[in-house]
Amino acid sequence: MRSVTIDDVAKAAGVSIKTVSRVVNREPNVRAATKEKVEAAIKELNYRPNQSARGLASRRSYMIGLVYDNPSPNYLANLQAGMIEACRDNHYGLALNPVTYHAEDMVEQVMHWARQAFVDGVVLTPPLTDSEALLEALRAADIPFVIMSSRGTAGAPAVLIDEEEAAYQMTRHLIDMGHSRIGFIKGHPDHYSSRCRFMGFEKAMKEGGLEMPAGYIGQGYFDFASGREAASQLLSQPTPPTAVFASNDDMAAAVIYEAHSRKIDVPGELAVAGFDDTPLSRQVWPGLTTVRQPIRAMGRMAAEALMDAMTAEGRKKLEEAGEMAIDFELQLRGSTVR
Repeated sequence: MRSVTIDDVAKAAGVSIKTVSRVVNREPNVRAATKEKVEAAIKELNYRPNQSARGLASRRSYMIGLVYDNPSPNYLANLQAGMIEACRDNHYGLALNPVTYHAEDMVEQVMHWARQAFVDGVVLTPPLTDSEALLEALRAADIPFVIMSSRGTAGAPAVLIDEEEAAYQMTRHLIDMGHSRIGFIKGHPDHYSSRCRFMGFEKAMKEGGLEMPAGYIGQGYFDFASGREAASQLLSQPTPPTAVFASNDDMAAAVIYEAHSRKIDVPGELAVAGFDDTPLSRQVWPGLTTVRQPIRAMGRMAAEALMDAMTAEGRKKLEEAGEMAIDFELQLRGSTVR
């Protein structure tokens, strides 16, 4: 079968080829009604722009990148899914670049990759979001970027939730359920979001007049293994906590695993809460109470912000955006509520 061309779309929509090109390339100043007609024709004809031709014509790659050093596969899978949705809808590609945050040449690695991949913009996840050196290098190279879930870097466009408030509300939930001995498992110390989540927990505990013994605070690294090690520490206390709030779902699942291994009833003897609402939270038993951070929607929002930045108007909008906040929600399930 003959491939659908931009001429076919233009004829079906009753517009010029230039108008179709402007809609496909997300250029401004296209009337809403015209844009709808073109998009309907693209969908009906299943038109796919020729990426090479687009790149040659516009001096862009129509490729954005995701750069990460994050131990949670559930977080990354959700983030990628949201970005892929946005890329597919806008005829872009997505390139992935895993890096090591503590590598001496981390910034050089990222910048070399960005030049080689010829990406039009990048999304950064914690803890890369907190590297001022990396952000400055991207600015100097005139590569647009969006950071995820961090308030540690002022002046950078960021897609986030209020993690401190979310952790505060989850801790209040545990207190309202009658718990006074509440343990907490911190996230990776390199992540600013880890500090935000602990601050929310600490605030709620202090407001409730509750103690936070050192033995009730464990150090995790956002992965299952560190969560289980921290859970073992907390549950081995002479008087163990009756509730544990872990800084992400991977570590909270490890707490449930450790509790089951010790024949501790969840939630009868131990309530467990997590953070992120990844698919894992619905796969463990009992279902995990957690903070719903809409990671997929956040990934889509970040990708769309980058693609919008390919125009002068969109670039200015991105640079002025600051924080792009999105709502969180507590998901109460069987790990805290019978």
